[in-house]
Amino acid sequence: MSYYITTAIDYTNGSPHIGHAYEKVLADVLNRYHKQKGEDSYLLTGVDQYGQKVQQTAEKEGVNPNTYVKRTTKNFTNAWEKLGVEYDGWAETTNPLHKDCVQQILQTLFDSGQIYKKQYKGFYSIRQEQFLTEKERNEDGEFGPEWGQVEERDEENYYFKLSDHVEWLRGFVESNESFVIPSFRKADVLNAIERAEDTDLCISRPKERLRWGIELPFDPEFVTYVWFDALINYISFAGYNKAEGSDLPNFEELWPANLHIIGKDILVPSHSIYWPCMLKAMGFSDEQMPTLLVHGWWNIKSGDGSEKMSKSLGNVIDPVELVEQFGQDAMRYYLVRDIHTGRDSDYDHERLVMLFNTELANNLGNLCNRALNMTKRYCGGVTQEFEYDHESLKALRDSLPGTVESYIQHMDKHNVSFALDGVIKFISSANALIDLHEPFKLAKDPANQDQVNAILAHIVEVVAIASVLLKPVIPGACERIQTQLKAEKLSETALDQLHWGLIPLGHEVAKPKPVFPRIQLEKPE
Repeated sequence: MSYYITTAIDYTNGSPHIGHAYEKVLADVLNRYHKQKGEDSYLLTGVDQYGQKVQQTAEKEGVNPNTYVKRTTKNFTNAWEKLGVEYDGWAETTNPLHKDCVQQILQTLFDSGQIYKKQYKGFYSIRQEQFLTEKERNEDGEFGPEWGQVEERDEENYYFKLSDHVEWLRGFVESNESFVIPSFRKADVLNAIERAEDTDLCISRPKERLRWGIELPFDPEFVTYVWFDALINYISFAGYNKAEGSDLPNFEELWPANLHIIGKDILVPSHSIYWPCMLKAMGFSDEQMPTLLVHGWWNIKSGDGSEKMSKSLGNVIDPVELVEQFGQDAMRYYLVRDIHTGRDSDYDHERLVMLFNTELANNLGNLCNRALNMTKRYCGGVTQEFEYDHESLKALRDSLPGTVESYIQHMDKHNVSFALDGVIKFISSANALIDLHEPFKLAKDPANQDQVNAILAHIVEVVAIASVLLKPVIPGACERIQTQLKAEKLSETALDQLHWGLIPLGHEVAKPKPVFPRIQLEKPE
């Protein structure tokens, strides 16, 4: 069995923003972490390329929709490369393998009576590409701004019998503590289930209105509703119903998904209502349902409060520009350090700089520089034998098991920011050790050499341990640290092998080079 992580695939009628970046970096950090634990972890992400908005934008630009999505897809792959996101599987919904899987599922559901055709007159949201019911009206009897332009339509379409599975879904959500994380999001799902009663899901669009989509195998005059198509990527690219000889993964080894990482805006109805009901109709058991890890939004500070990022307000932040300005390490660290998984946070470039400068440049970077410089200067560049011990040295060693245990507990619960708390404290304790003993002063007297050897061996060890614990978050920086330690094999260290003594006595280290150059913000004139 593998540890299977997916993210929501990004709609290509747009460009990456910081919310997309956070989701992908969080997934990448957790994927790297589970691999470091020795698990066979697999991360799938990708792009959603069909839909009416894509067709309309392509028509406005005078290009074929396929040409348009190929161009916009590059914006996303470029962004994830800049952020150091390493995925194991890549989903593009225009891939013929995905199309075949979607059509197989549609045909099976149609044959079993789960899909039917009917005429429907009602209101349609252009933005969300879905039909609305009276339950979507607000207290004033209006469709709120979240639906964008709403128009009345009267047309024939195909429907999925969502209502057949609502009672099952209610019972499943009420009794299952791991379906939605964090748990406080369960109330949102239960409320949405109430609104879904007696409502079936329109899963088609007539070709006279929309041609850019996957054709229904039982009626080629219709294409598939984008959500019904897009959600299936989680299983199609995991090898569900794959053809013989396909190089896709073995589905039984990946499914059920340990984590679908999604934003709170797509929790309901798509991922917590449509998706489990689709899986149930396809024959998936309760035990085969995925876990939804729901993250909050990155907002923008505005006066004394904050506001949501949106294109209409012109406050969307481009993650590629931030990487170019602050660097990959700073961006990755900030994105998982300054937000608690499941909660909202306000983007603040001053906090980004502060966290990088204080916790990485001044703390870990300074420790690495001091450890290697003093080892070069006072120990011939080699960690030396010693007999000296002190209660402060023993306390540092004794703190390691608790640091690792806390780290693992928080990471297993997807709380990366809390996991980092303990690592930073561990690094700080090593810097405090230097300040307490002042080996640079002790080294002036040859009689203190044993003390110097002991102190420097300890702080070199802390640098090595920190490079292992932080590698899922800032892999590039940790590899540079391990190169300076001349301990590249640390990259192979599993967490259950993390113990005091990673750097043996008699080990030669290299000359330090700045790993975290301080970021200086230009002051406005």
